Amino acid sequence: MTDGRLARGERTRAAVLARAADIASVEGLDGLSIGRLAAGLEVSKAGVYAHFGSKEELQLATIRAASDRFVDEVVAPALDTPDGLERLIALVDRWLAYSRSGVFRGGCFFFSVAAEYDAKPGRVRDEIAGAHQRWLAVYEAVIGAAQRRGELDPAVDPATLAFELDALGMAANLRNQLFDDPAIFDRARSSMMARLQAAATGHQTMV
Repeated sequence: MTDGRLARGERTRAAVLARAADIASVEGLDGLSIGRLAAGLEVSKAGVYAHFGSKEELQLATIRAASDRFVDEVVAPALDTPDGLERLIALVDRWLAYSRSGVFRGGCFFFSVAAEYDAKPGRVRDEIAGAHQRWLAVYEAVIGAAQRRGELDPAVDPATLAFELDALGMAANLRNQLFDDPAIFDRARSSMMARLQAAATGHQTMV
């Protein structure tokens, strides 16, 4: 019986966080409330409150859940591909597919909440910043591996290239959300592949 209650509690928590991340991608983390989530999922406010205790803890848990979803959708599948340039291209493609496919209703969750909290110091901003830094660190590590394999120019700064690829992806997400322009993802990919082509060694062709 205890195991059954724990399992139900975990299912409720997961459902609350999935709903919270979807809402926050559109309305921001400040749009979350325990009462709203309880009503939307037909569970008690007390039940939701028991999992989080405060709005800030709910916001932090939502960011962590969205980060886990991002890893599942983008990072983990890309890391299953061969190391080096092929893996870097997979990261680009998985990120664009994540933003294009509407994993979150408001596009990239982290783009939305970063714009909301970038000028608000505190635990929530630190959690958002940490998630973004981990993503850039993945990009940088894969770029470094491609350089060690001789596939990318060793003179290229991994942090700069990671910034450029991330910036192009974020710009595509913004334009798609603002102008309902999904074709922008193809344009963004062309730009990203051109940047990788310029950094590549030999006669490798980006596809």
